[in-house]
Amino acid sequence: MRGAVLHGARDVRFEKLDAPRIKEPTDAILRLSASCICGSDLWPYRGIQPTTAPRAMGHEYCGIVEEVGRGVTSVRPGQFVIGSFFASDNTCPHCKAGYQTSCEHSQPVGGAQAPMLRVPLADGTLVATREVPSAELIPSMLAASDVLGTGWFAADAANVKPGTTVVVVGDGAVGLLGVLAAKQLGAERIIVMSRHEPRQKLAREFGATDIVTEREDEGIARIQELTKGIGADAVLECVGTSESMTQAIGCARPGGYVSYVGVPHGVKLDAQKLFFTHVHLHGGPAPVRRYLPRLIELVEKGSIEPGKVFDLTLPLDKVAEGYRAMDERRAIKTLLRV
Repeated sequence: MRGAVLHGARDVRFEKLDAPRIKEPTDAILRLSASCICGSDLWPYRGIQPTTAPRAMGHEYCGIVEEVGRGVTSVRPGQFVIGSFFASDNTCPHCKAGYQTSCEHSQPVGGAQAPMLRVPLADGTLVATREVPSAELIPSMLAASDVLGTGWFAADAANVKPGTTVVVVGDGAVGLLGVLAAKQLGAERIIVMSRHEPRQKLAREFGATDIVTEREDEGIARIQELTKGIGADAVLECVGTSESMTQAIGCARPGGYVSYVGVPHGVKLDAQKLFFTHVHLHGGPAPVRRYLPRLIELVEKGSIEPGKVFDLTLPLDKVAEGYRAMDERRAIKTLLRV
């Protein structure tokens, strides 16, 4: 088979790969229905995260179970399944606490920008839908495997509750789905920090009530103005830079909550300054598996349509153009037809 392989900064090639096979009794092999490019894939693509050897790319996936190991009991060939970017047993103490990405036996799932994928720890990682979804639902099902679950964790970790005022820092796919999640969790006011009109439009469609175009100190001042000097109850940091984290903390009210789900790059915090804010910080790799059953149900019922974040669809062999489009901010998120 052929799939996406990153060789170095801005060097993605569509080339021959070994087809996945069962290695452990707990494995499953999926024939993917669709794949996509994640915002976090741009860190190594841009060379910010070094690539020391060619690697198969992609960690968001959904599709049909093709084969399972002899130890797999919860899914079977022919079922449509969605899984997280970290495989987990879903039985260890950390999994039971809802942090499957910190599973005692966690393994990264990679190589999903290809027609087929091996998923370890299939029983604890994969969730089957009631039936094979229609083609129209595939983008939203795919979103549940990472970007929707990450946006949902951002809202959950920031303690979004009915009636709260929320600020979302970052208008990428995760930030936009953080808006959707905050709306579903009952936020009364959702302020999105964005300078891009197409993203602003989608943010409003997902539930945003206000748009702030200012950044850094000016952005913080604007949030203070909008909240009458109080600050936000919850702030979702969905970028991962030092500037976005500083802005997020500055937008929160004393005693407010800041979640951070963008992989941090160069972020340094002043502990003494943070000490006097009384701000709660909670973040990390999103435990998508915790939310998958609920997210799948919401998509199946038509209550949410997270697949709208895919504003560019390409065949898998055009994956390099998908990376370029996202790198140049010509696309929010690229869906790859497998």
